[in-house]
Amino acid sequence: MFRPCYYNAHAIYRPAWTHQYHTRHKPPVSPMDVAFLVPEACDIKSVMLKMLVAQVGLGAVLAVVLWRIYGDVAGYSALLGSLVCVIPNVFLALRLIVPRRDPGAEGLVRAAYIGELGKLALTVLFFGLVFTLVRPLSAVALFAAFIATQLVTLSGLLMGREQEQGTSDSNGS
Repeated sequence: MFRPCYYNAHAIYRPAWTHQYHTRHKPPVSPMDVAFLVPEACDIKSVMLKMLVAQVGLGAVLAVVLWRIYGDVAGYSALLGSLVCVIPNVFLALRLIVPRRDPGAEGLVRAAYIGELGKLALTVLFFGLVFTLVRPLSAVALFAAFIATQLVTLSGLLMGREQEQGTSDSNGS
């Protein structure tokens, strides 16, 4: 259905597309699709949303399980650990999805760098706040939930990889 779109820096002067409805200065795809070389136009946003929902769900389930097995301290420590992971990831996702002044690939890379630095800063800030303000705290439950929630990111990468393989198989390549 959709084909991979590759970046053409000179598209303003010589358009790289042949579709009759595209104007000379309007690219056929968004810069996000071009920068990641994604075959489908809207799958990046859906994969990000699925990943964030899965992180929130895993964090909540892990907190409830640890709450039932080990008590209150382990439960809210696990919940805080998953929130320390999810909130910075939401910041990064918003940095990548929100439209920018510079819609090109360079603007997207700049937004990704700023998003990653912000994600790192928020993670450090939230860990500092949790360790200074929350007493008593189960560090094992906190870090276990943080790591488990962070590993959901790998499943998001695998979802994107499976979609790429599914479309390349359907295109006959």
